[in-house]
Amino acid sequence: MASQHRRFSRLARSLTLATSVAAVVALTACSGPTGGGDGSDLGFTPAEQDPDSAITVWVDASREPAMEAFQATYPDIEVNVETYDGNASGSGSLQTKIALFDQAGEGWPDVVFSTQNNDASWASKETNGVQAFAAPVNKGWFDQEFLDGFTPGSLDPLTVDDTIYGLRNDLAQSVFWYDQTLFDQFGYEIPTTWEEYEQLSDSLAADHPGYILGSVGDAFLGMMVYYWGAQAPVFQLDGDTFSSDFSAESSQKMTELLDHMVENGTLTKDSVFSADFVQKYQGKVLGMPGPVWFTGALFQNPDSLNVPAGQLGAGTPLHWEGEEIGTGNVGGGTWIASSHTKNLEAVKTLMEFVTSSDEYQVELAGGYPAYADAAEQWIAKQASGGYFVGDFEQTVVDAAGQVWSGWGYPSFSAETAYAKVVLPALAAGDTIESVVPEWQQEMENEAQVQGYTVAQ
Repeated sequence: MASQHRRFSRLARSLTLATSVAAVVALTACSGPTGGGDGSDLGFTPAEQDPDSAITVWVDASREPAMEAFQATYPDIEVNVETYDGNASGSGSLQTKIALFDQAGEGWPDVVFSTQNNDASWASKETNGVQAFAAPVNKGWFDQEFLDGFTPGSLDPLTVDDTIYGLRNDLAQSVFWYDQTLFDQFGYEIPTTWEEYEQLSDSLAADHPGYILGSVGDAFLGMMVYYWGAQAPVFQLDGDTFSSDFSAESSQKMTELLDHMVENGTLTKDSVFSADFVQKYQGKVLGMPGPVWFTGALFQNPDSLNVPAGQLGAGTPLHWEGEEIGTGNVGGGTWIASSHTKNLEAVKTLMEFVTSSDEYQVELAGGYPAYADAAEQWIAKQASGGYFVGDFEQTVVDAAGQVWSGWGYPSFSAETAYAKVVLPALAAGDTIESVVPEWQQEMENEAQVQGYTVAQ
């Protein structure tokens, strides 16, 4: 019934939108699809509308089930689905493609999914007289009641000067995942602080070599799980000023912790998505800090760690002793609507469906939905299956409100410098500490290229 009610509400809003869009288009159609500025009461100048036109949607492979569910629910809306890399690992592919369409003055997709939450920083800007690709969603297009349904703070990364340029797909708060069976077998206590985590690594290395407590083999883990989770000020933005401080106490302590655990063998340098990781560590992950979406991507995945039911629990996000919890936000993904679309009604219907519907977010999504109502149902469903042990549900819900707000969202990804500098150093047997100056310099160089002032 809740799902039916939301579909009815969406229909009612669409009918209202049809009237408002018709009026807007009558006033602005002569401006064409590339008109810039705030030429309507939607916060952008819409293209001439064609309500019967198909919409083109770009998604990564993991979001294909969302599109299948949408097409099954709305068979009368014609959708062309194109799969791309999802802008993964800060590839910049989305920005590059959109820039080419801006130059051509045509070809933009109607909706895109991106794994990066910092895309609003560039997608909200006019380029060479072409209005910004991302359409504002809180200037009269989407109902405020719907936008208020998102978990508080979840739309902050997409907000520029009080304007929201997209909708979050899911939240990616980190928790400490643990294998209760192994903890019981080895007689260890589940850590709650980074200090306890490091101490546990020494015991594990001495008593049970071959078992691990995590990985530094992926850029998102290194930056967003560990440094963000440590509240290390290495990726911050204040207006147009970027800063990266590896000399701060929290930054230094995390660097030392990671180097120590790599050396004692409890942090692997293998990517968690590699075949080597699965082959070496299936059944040997005592615990690891990581995002909520690890549930489906790693632990319950038959092609990955495939942890049996009744063993896996979610513990308190690790934090420094005496400090408040400030977990990292490891991805989560964003849906962005194009300001150039010729079918605003269909785009709005799709955007609301993929972010809030039971059919996708509750029944099919692998991560904790950003939309609060869907999140409540998703976590209850996960907890009711008997797969998890401990207070899984409450821990995950609490962590959603514990993401550290000090991390920045500039127009480049925190992952790229880690991948360029840190991963090769680790592969060569070097410490992270030995490449910190080069790593920091790489991020500062990226910031300057993107037009930011770098704090000295």
